[in-house]
Parts: sequence; C-alpha cells; structure tokens
Amino acid sequence: MANSTNPVLTVTQLTSLVRTSLESEFLDFWLEGEVSNVRMPASGHMYFTLKDANSQIRAVAFRSIVRQIRFSLEDGLQIVVRGRMTVYEPRGDFQVVVESIEPKGVGALQIAFEQLKTRLAQEGLFDQTRKRGLPFLPQKIGIVTSLSGAAIRDILTVLHRRCPIMSVVIYPVPVQGEGAAVRIAQGIRQCNQMGEVEVLIVSRGGGSWEDLWCFNEEVVVRAIADSDIPVVSAVGHEIDVTLADFVADYRAATPSSAAEAVTPVLRDIKESIAMNVGRVIQGMEHQLQIFRHRFQTAQSACPHPAHIIQHHAQCIDDLDHRLTQAISRVYSVWRPRIDSLRVSLNAHSPRRSIRQGSLVIHQLLVRLQKVLPSLVTLKRRELQRVITLLQDLSPLATLARGYSMVELVASGDIVRSIGDVEVGTRIRARLFDGHLSCKVEKVQKDASHLDL
Repeated sequence: MANSTNPVLTVTQLTSLVRTSLESEFLDFWLEGEVSNVRMPASGHMYFTLKDANSQIRAVAFRSIVRQIRFSLEDGLQIVVRGRMTVYEPRGDFQVVVESIEPKGVGALQIAFEQLKTRLAQEGLFDQTRKRGLPFLPQKIGIVTSLSGAAIRDILTVLHRRCPIMSVVIYPVPVQGEGAAVRIAQGIRQCNQMGEVEVLIVSRGGGSWEDLWCFNEEVVVRAIADSDIPVVSAVGHEIDVTLADFVADYRAATPSSAAEAVTPVLRDIKESIAMNVGRVIQGMEHQLQIFRHRFQTAQSACPHPAHIIQHHAQCIDDLDHRLTQAISRVYSVWRPRIDSLRVSLNAHSPRRSIRQGSLVIHQLLVRLQKVLPSLVTLKRRELQRVITLLQDLSPLATLARGYSMVELVASGDIVRSIGDVEVGTRIRARLFDGHLSCKVEKVQKDASHLDL
C-alpha cells in the first residue's frame, strides 16, 4: 500500500526522472563499440546500435551531425563516439545522443576514401579500358588549378621551356577548403563546353591529407569521368594518391611532370622533322637513281622511236607499190572480158526497144483517134436506152400514173397488206409530187380499198 513517504509515480514521471538523472550525470563522455543495425529514414537522422562482447546500447545521430561525417557507417565498423545520455520517453529506452563519430584505429578520411574508392571501382570508373591516350601536339591546353599556388607556376614554366608556341587556357579554382570540390568540377565541365581544349590538367601542389581531400570528393571524380577531353591528374607530390588519379586518363607525379606529359619538346620536334626530311630527300635521290638506271637500261634495249617510224614508213611504201602492181595485173586480166561485156550490153541496149515501142505507140494513137468518135456514139446510144428502161421501171413513173405507196409512220416499213395495219395506225401515203399523213379509221378485209 502507498503511503506519504513512498508516493506512487506514473510511468511518464519515472522515465522523466530517469532522463533528468542520466542527462545530468552523463552529460559528455566518449564511448567505444561496434556498429550494428544502421538505419537512416527520410528525416536524415541516423539510428544504430553500439555493442561489445556482452552489452549493447541504442544511439542516434541527428541530421546536423550526419552531414559532418566523412565516411559511411556500416555494420561491423569499430568507432569511438562522443555524446550524452538520454531516455526516449515514449518507449522508455535509454540511448546515446551522438555529437561526433571517429573510426577506431583508422582516420575518418581514410575510411571515407576506401569506401568511395570501392563503390566507384565497382561502377567501372577506374577501368583501364576507359583510359584515353594524350594528343601528341595539342594546340590548346586547359589547366584547372589555383592561380596563387606553386603548381600553376611550375606548369607554365615547363610548358614555355618545352614548347613556347603552345596555347594555354587557365580555369582558376580554389583547391582546398569548403566548396573547392564543386568549383573544381565546374571548371572541368566549363573546359569541356568550350570545345577548343584538347587536353586538360587538373592540378595542385603538395599538402596534408585534409588539404588534398577535395580531389577525393565524388563530384570531382565524376566530373573527370564524364569529361570528353583527356584529363591529366597532377595532385600533390609523387607519394600522394587521390581518387582523381585513379579516374584520370593519365596520372602525373607532380605538376611539372603533367606539363612534360602533355607537351613534346619543340626543339626535338624540329630536329626530328629535319632528320626525317633529310631521310626523305636521300630516299628520293636513291629512288631517282634506280629509276634513271632502269630507264637507261630500257633505252639501250629498245630502238630509237625515229628508227621505228622510219621502218614502218618504208613498209608502207613497199605495200603501196605492191598494191599498185596487183591492181595493174588484175586490170590487164579483166580488160578483154570487160570490153566483150560492153559490146554485148550495147547490143541489148533498151534504147532500141524504146525506139520501136515509140513507133508502135504512135500507130496505136492514130488508130485510137479514128475509132474513138464512133465508139463514143455507140456507147451514148446504149446509155440512152438503159436510161429509158430505168425510167419505165422506176417507182416514180408508177406514182405518176396515179398510184401511191403507203408506209408506216412509226417504222417506215411499206404496207403491203391490210394485215400490216389496224384502226388508229398512223400511215404516210407517198404520191408523185408529195405525201399525205393519214390515220386508219376502218379496216375492211373484203374491200379493195381502205376508208381513210
């Protein structure tokens, strides 16, 4: 039973008292443990469990702290956290509110480096098949670096010494500190958008691991991977390694080495050109001597063109003479026969037949002129007789004697019998000097005429 010395507490009151006691007693402490059950909801806060061989405790890192963590929390990772104790009253769980997180034994940047390197390698960004060769003699070189560092001076000095005719475009960016990675990525993209630069150097001088960290940022690594221009990474000294070195097409140990990698020595190029020109000239002279010797050999083996022409001209004259003699022999053989054929042809000439035919035609014309009048008179009489006979037999002569010819109006057929018409039929009666249009009113078979 409760009494005045032992008041009854509610659960909320008890958890509140415990929370107050814990928060006042464990306000700031360091805790070591193994990470498990990592969970990050849409709110951006991170919830996980810290445990050792015998116990475990819940922990929470709010969004503002999560943003400051360089690496990713993974199950099994040993970490050291700084925080304070509290109680989550809705469930009565006591938990650690984390204020900072550091990996145990290895620095946070090193873990972040290894985690990002593994993830990007799995995507294939570091594959050798993606690497492109550097142009032999680029017309324009782009440099993404700081204007105040020693790297730009070293690069420009080497470029001017090796190839003073080279054109350079500088994209000034900060190379360390907050926001440097974003500016470096923007410089790489700007260089690609120009479309004039043939090779790009991304560089800075030496420094601490933290100073070089912007070249390990994912935004810089992906900007180099997406570049259409071959990229040379020259970050820090020879012992310094960044993720930019892995993804770049060429990794230079120092900024000076990068300048040497992208430019040949102009003096060496000139000497090489002069040497090659000399070799070409010597080769051409040697080939010319070979061709001259071949020509002379061929010339000695072949006759002169004028001699060949003279020979063929003589052959033509000889063939012309032989042709003329052959024609003369043929003519002498065929001339008597040709004369005989000419005499026979004259004897059978059509002129004689034409003269005889002309005499016959004249005689026939005379006879025709004598016979033609009497023949015409005879034919005229026969024609008159036929005309008279036709007039006697003509239907018009019959009509002139008082007869008529009846036709059906509808069809034009001649009416030969009363059976061809009926009452009401329209008929036409053709007379000698015209015709009558009539209508049948009565048909009388036994009569010899029709009443119209």
